[in-house]
Amino acid sequence: MEKDTVTLEDAKEHGLTEGEFSEIQKILGRLPNSTELGIFSAMWSEHCSYKNSILKLKTLPTKSDKLLAAAGEENAGAMDIGDGLAVVFKIESHNHPTAVEPYQGAATGVGGIMRDIFTMGARPITSLNSLRFGEPTEPRNKYLLTRAVKGIGDYGNSLGIAVGGGELFIHPTFTKNPLVNAMTVGIAKHDEMASASTKGKVGYKVYIVGATTGRDGIHGASFASKDLSKESEEKRSAVQVGDPFMEKLLMEASLEAIQKKVLVGIQDMGAAGISCATSEMSAKGKTGMDVDLDKVPLRESGMNAYEIMLSESQERMLVVPEKGKEQELISIFQKWGLHSSEIGTVTEDGIIRIRKDGKLKAEIPAESLVLGGGAPRYVREEKRPEYLDEKLTFSSKEIQDISSEQIVSTLPKLLSSWNISSRRPIFQQYDTEVGLVKVVPPGEDGGLVRIPGTKKGIAVATDCNSRYTFLNPYEGAAFAVCESARNVAATGATPYGVTNNLNFGNPYIPENYYVFSECVRGLGDACRFLNLPVTGGNVSFYNESPEGPVYPTPTIGMVGVLDDVSKGLRTYPSLGKEEIKIALAGWFRPTITSSEYLALFFQKETGKIPELILEKEKAAIEALLSLHKKGILSSAKDLSLGGLLVALSKIAVAGKLGLNLDLSSLADTVSRTDEILFGETGASFVITYASSQEEAVKSEFTGKGLEFHSLGTAQSSETLKLKFKDKDYSWNVKELESAFEGGLVSTFN
Repeated sequence: MEKDTVTLEDAKEHGLTEGEFSEIQKILGRLPNSTELGIFSAMWSEHCSYKNSILKLKTLPTKSDKLLAAAGEENAGAMDIGDGLAVVFKIESHNHPTAVEPYQGAATGVGGIMRDIFTMGARPITSLNSLRFGEPTEPRNKYLLTRAVKGIGDYGNSLGIAVGGGELFIHPTFTKNPLVNAMTVGIAKHDEMASASTKGKVGYKVYIVGATTGRDGIHGASFASKDLSKESEEKRSAVQVGDPFMEKLLMEASLEAIQKKVLVGIQDMGAAGISCATSEMSAKGKTGMDVDLDKVPLRESGMNAYEIMLSESQERMLVVPEKGKEQELISIFQKWGLHSSEIGTVTEDGIIRIRKDGKLKAEIPAESLVLGGGAPRYVREEKRPEYLDEKLTFSSKEIQDISSEQIVSTLPKLLSSWNISSRRPIFQQYDTEVGLVKVVPPGEDGGLVRIPGTKKGIAVATDCNSRYTFLNPYEGAAFAVCESARNVAATGATPYGVTNNLNFGNPYIPENYYVFSECVRGLGDACRFLNLPVTGGNVSFYNESPEGPVYPTPTIGMVGVLDDVSKGLRTYPSLGKEEIKIALAGWFRPTITSSEYLALFFQKETGKIPELILEKEKAAIEALLSLHKKGILSSAKDLSLGGLLVALSKIAVAGKLGLNLDLSSLADTVSRTDEILFGETGASFVITYASSQEEAVKSEFTGKGLEFHSLGTAQSSETLKLKFKDKDYSWNVKELESAFEGGLVSTFN
């Protein structure tokens, strides 16, 4: 029920502190009413205001001469890629909704990030998803994972956007609080880009377009700003319900209106719905808005101002048409079968005024509601967690090195493990062919898609080793940036820009805030060193259940640019007349501490993460791309989970190749067998090339102060042969393929 005035207890029930409630009264010069309190609670929630993270985020590098939209200025980041084109991209989370209602939670996460892209005037061409779930042997975890994947697939497939890549990491810490991060990449022409601002548009009309407004999603923003608990299961009303077919119509209508210069402003209605769209557009334009809620098309009867303002019903936009083109706007949306209703006017005084039933229901300065304006900004107490120092004391000497008898059986077990095995049971549920953009499909290091109508390609990757960031927040986050850059480079593309999704626990717990702060510092330092701007992203706090916080997961979404997509690299070579050689190049410093091998076979997650040297990471990427531009390389693969022998096995399986390998020379620099074969490292690639090019390849890497190890050859056989320390080992490639492809099959059956 609406109330004329509210109390401190009302404010606390809305997630506001006593200090924040006092500040609201100062801003208004009076007590707020219930509608105003609801608007403030949503806009000042962690999800919308970034109040506990914004000051840290401002330390990230955001400058680049390629930027067309600075971080936070628009709905998504945009970078110039030449020829009058821009790549537009962003990643966002839908973690809490997925934990409560996995199908709709994940589906509407996809829908929301798509709208962020096409509101910029960009047509989405590919999407990715980064997933974290508990072990699927537990029925609840299996239910959450399979339903979330189905939600992602059903929404994206219906919308007609190809999936270009993604990742899945399974660990018990995500049992109660899974993470679903969705990324979308689009392409726009410079002269057809749109803005989410009302600057200079005083007197222009404001329209709501798309779907009708219902009660779904009310309190979604504040719900995403609290820890999960038993009561969260009752919060299904905070989870939006999506309609991908409606979104497809909305996308086409919006893009047509933008391309025909009908719109001068457009804003997605995501978290906090009309509250967010009206205040953010107005604040960016230094204007206000006068809105009449009686003109908002509703799908439910009896909705009051509070409910209408906070509804997060999907597939809706707030738009401002060019003066004199209002009827053209209506005609375009009518053609696509969509509502377009005039609900207000842009005003000059900076105030958001909300009316219903002929009465003024809210009167709030727009600037006071938004990020970077009047919304609160905090830096919380930090305390280094005690476990970090405890974990560093572990040494690989505390476990026995692998015996020669164990090597043959260990490899297929690693290949079939949850975190290494093929993701085919997931991505085969997604449409990867629609739009005919796929060049390198999901399942390899980085995806690669062509830009329709051009020779250009966009490489995409999402990466984060949550175990590394748990053990070393600073270096783990930096490592995630470097791994994502390596995965993009492995397609032949030059790393271009970064979006990030920072998933952490409750920021009011000092240990959690320390980990968050260190991850941001590591992310920023790595991006600065690699000259990669952070174009935007998302922070998701409160990923915490009564059992504790999730592993810190600063997911890195990266795009790269390839001038000629026909020259993209795969992870495996094609055999020709000339012998194909295989080499390990970069900075090979493998360790089994913190590795998947240690976790799987010894149930330990401890010790130092792989050595991170940013100079070596940059040099390895530059050497790889230099050789690629010279047309010398036939394939490239980054080393990651599972180490060298797992990477070589994936090459054999993907290319249906036999490999004849001799790794004996590696024992000269690394003493432990398990570290050479299954240890994890940074700054390293497995590359293939014609045997006549070996000296050129070697000199490119050694000339940059890196290592080069010739490992053997690729052959048209069905056997992976390995010589190591005077012993011979072999595996049938089809049997390795069976292990690799079978790891997740039972989960999705």
